[in-house]
Amino acid sequence: MQNDNSKKYEIIEAVLYAAGHPVTYDKLADVLEVTPAEAKKAVEEYSEQYNSSEFPRGVQLITFDKACQLCTKSEYEAYVKLALGIKQGRGNLSNSSLEVLAIIAYHQPVTRAYIDQVRGLDSSYSVALLLEKNLIEKKGRLDVPGRPSLYGTTLDFLRCFGLTSLDQLPSVEMLTFDINETEENAVIEEGSEASSAEPVAETVG
Repeated sequence: MQNDNSKKYEIIEAVLYAAGHPVTYDKLADVLEVTPAEAKKAVEEYSEQYNSSEFPRGVQLITFDKACQLCTKSEYEAYVKLALGIKQGRGNLSNSSLEVLAIIAYHQPVTRAYIDQVRGLDSSYSVALLLEKNLIEKKGRLDVPGRPSLYGTTLDFLRCFGLTSLDQLPSVEMLTFDINETEENAVIEEGSEASSAEPVAETVG
């Protein structure tokens, strides 16, 4: 006969597998009929067992501050892309988009006007691209005339960069790109925004 924990673990796995996207601990708490803190503890305990090398899997249980998700392991990316017909290199981010993403990640929530001010360039194309890739999302509006949208990062951002929380972001001094240098070497890419032509990071949808 299964113990309570085994049953909880199976429910967690079933829900995450069916969802295919991050599920909050609040939602799991409703399903398991426990508190969000208890749901999070159960997921963290299960992740240690689930991700153990004793039971090799092609997927892993990723935990975030407020949610969790089942994801394929990065070392099998090429096989997954081949099976699903996803072209290599699809989803690359340019230096320009990475600049915008970094500004949002380190200063969120921020308006597009703030991003433009920091970069000295129009950022509308990169913001739209990052929204499309679900790396950023609207976090409300600033309470000033015009009520501009505020942007912040998403759970997909954490997953794509191998983070479990924003606290794991490297210090600003460790960032490898130089905004001023990028501006000096900027060229026009798709759309009207100036940015580096060479993609330096890839996101997997």
